[in-house]
Amino acid sequence: MPRSWIPALGGGLVIALALPVFLVAGWRLSGWAIAAVLWAGGQAFGLLLSRFRPSPDNLAGSGILAFGMMIRMLAVLVVLLVVASNDGDVGLAAALTYGLAYTAELGLSLAGYFSQEPTA
Repeated sequence: MPRSWIPALGGGLVIALALPVFLVAGWRLSGWAIAAVLWAGGQAFGLLLSRFRPSPDNLAGSGILAFGMMIRMLAVLVVLLVVASNDGDVGLAAALTYGLAYTAELGLSLAGYFSQEPTA
């Protein structure tokens, strides 16, 4: 399946729309900033990983892609756990904001995948 920019744009839109919510609600912007940095870093790392194509002929590329995707999510989890252990409110805000953006990206990815024409 070719990588589409629409799911990433949807997740980025969630991050962008969360900023006015944080401002209006009077929440600390550090939670939003952490989620935004994690989102941008995860997308950049995903672009780097997209250079590796999984195929039966290229097992090394498939392994790098698989471990890279796991490391990407583990890195986000570790950062969110460290932030939450230092300041629970900021950690919760960052985790919820990142989680909503990730859910939007996943939902748009699934919608795009299942709306394609069957190939076989």
